Amino acid sequence: MPNQLRVVLDTNILVRAVSGRSLTSFVFESLFNQAFTICVSTDILLEYEEKLTEIYDEEIAELVISTLLLLPNVQQTTVYFDMRLIVPDADDDKFVNCAFSSKADYLVSDDRHFRALSTIPFPKIACLTYEQFKQLLLED
Repeated sequence: MPNQLRVVLDTNILVRAVSGRSLTSFVFESLFNQAFTICVSTDILLEYEEKLTEIYDEEIAELVISTLLLLPNVQQTTVYFDMRLIVPDADDDKFVNCAFSSKADYLVSDDRHFRALSTIPFPKIACLTYEQFKQLLLED
């Protein structure tokens, strides 16, 4: 999988993808089919777990996180710094930091705060919406 598309998924994408009835469940299906590599940090996994527990329950959260950690196309990334690029919502920086550290091709999010990345010359972090990401996967 060395040349495989590498992405960081914001929590808003992953949490919606867990539901099989959601339009974004395509993301989970594509992940299980190894259509891309997801890059995660400990902070991201903790946020995934927190939000999944809030929306579904603790059992579902543990199942999703455990499954992610078993997939061969999940890259755990260690982040050694905080770039502080998302000023309106500093909590979102964990996704930017992971994208930079893992050299991800894209950060995928429908959160408007990530639009600021298009105005930052360095580091260049490409951000896609869910729809843009889905289109990209369908093209391959």
